[in-house]
Amino acid sequence: MVEIIKQPWPWYVAGPLIGLTVPALLILGNKSFGISSSLRHICASCLPANIPFFKYDWKKEVWNLFFVFGIFLGGVIAINFLSNPNPVEVNPKLAAELATYGITNFDNLVPTDILNWQSLFTLKGFLLMVAGGFLVGFGTRYAGGCTSGHAIMGLSNLQWPSLIATASFMIGGFIMANLVLPLILSV
Repeated sequence: MVEIIKQPWPWYVAGPLIGLTVPALLILGNKSFGISSSLRHICASCLPANIPFFKYDWKKEVWNLFFVFGIFLGGVIAINFLSNPNPVEVNPKLAAELATYGITNFDNLVPTDILNWQSLFTLKGFLLMVAGGFLVGFGTRYAGGCTSGHAIMGLSNLQWPSLIATASFMIGGFIMANLVLPLILSV
């Protein structure tokens, strides 16, 4: 059984399992699926400041914090007990393209050639980690939710704003991966 869990699951198994999260949350507690709101809940619970954005009854959303903690705990269990010791398999075409940008190390899911503490203090590392992280956070707040909230929960509820947000996420991702990222990596 453990060997089955260690292997990558095909989309037709993993996708429906993720998709079933939406009706389970709705049926069991009338809750919406989303992760980005958990940072707001943490700030509301920990910051005694008089900021209107954080003045709400965050205790009604404590289930979301347990959900996020469960994701974190699942990651810890997976990396310590279920990880595959073999190198990550990368499509040869992708590996060849990334090699042209100097990315050759695929020992883990993060390209350590560009995402490490030393490169954080370079222009490329700053753009990828700090500026990119800020833009992701800003975009999530501006869109009123993250990709999981909009694409999984919002689309399943037939919400028009979620369709627009998900299409924007996809278009932005394609532009970033095909136009902007190659420019940053060539710096």
